Amino acid sequence: MTEQQRVYIVTGGGAGIGEAAVSRLAVGGAVVVIADVDETGGARVAAEVAARGGRAAFTRVDVGNEADTVAMVRFAVESYGRLDGAVNNAGIGQPIARLHEVSVDTWDQLHSVDLRGVWLCMKAEIAYFLTVGGGAIVNTASVAAFRPVPGQGVYTAAKHGVVGLTRQAAIEYVKDRIRVNAVAPGLVGTPQFRSYPEDAQAMYTAIQPGGRAAEPLEIANAMAWLLSDEASFVSGATLLVDAAAMQQL
Repeated sequence: MTEQQRVYIVTGGGAGIGEAAVSRLAVGGAVVVIADVDETGGARVAAEVAARGGRAAFTRVDVGNEADTVAMVRFAVESYGRLDGAVNNAGIGQPIARLHEVSVDTWDQLHSVDLRGVWLCMKAEIAYFLTVGGGAIVNTASVAAFRPVPGQGVYTAAKHGVVGLTRQAAIEYVKDRIRVNAVAPGLVGTPQFRSYPEDAQAMYTAIQPGGRAAEPLEIANAMAWLLSDEASFVSGATLLVDAAAMQQL
């Protein structure tokens, strides 16, 4: 099957890495369902894809809400007749703080999106893929899934969970022809990162090898490969896209 015949979901597709993934997949000819709680951003990205001759549609989804994630999959299938893969990318950042300074509300909000949301999306996607003989999933993790990041303990815990879910799902569903992988970016120049105070941006940039943040498209390229047939024997992997951040002594 060619990419022109495929239908993908991208959560958090209204900005940042998700927006880049939508654009990258649409350029390849796929139909992309943009799932985001941000209606303005999601509609904007869909319109921009259409203006470039691509195919995309927006649906509002709160990934922490099970009914929304089930409806998301149903929207894709009812709109386009199929679903071939998904990028579970929706996520929020943590205010910079040490663990004892983080509120319970912050923990609950972040984990509702960054961990529960990935699980609920996978749950709905896998249920559909089981009925059609397979599919591909890519989850957005982080180098924070493997090492501490200053002031990001709650986020780090969530991303560790994303890698765990990815590995568990991969082995549980490999016989069902469902591939599940993750991408672990290093520092990325997303709107979320740019919203941090300048001194915090400088701190994180200084600890990223090479001294620069990735462009979102550099992460999206890895996601597109993992969804493609070129990665047909890849499942349970977490692909570091980090400019050697994990190699630091």
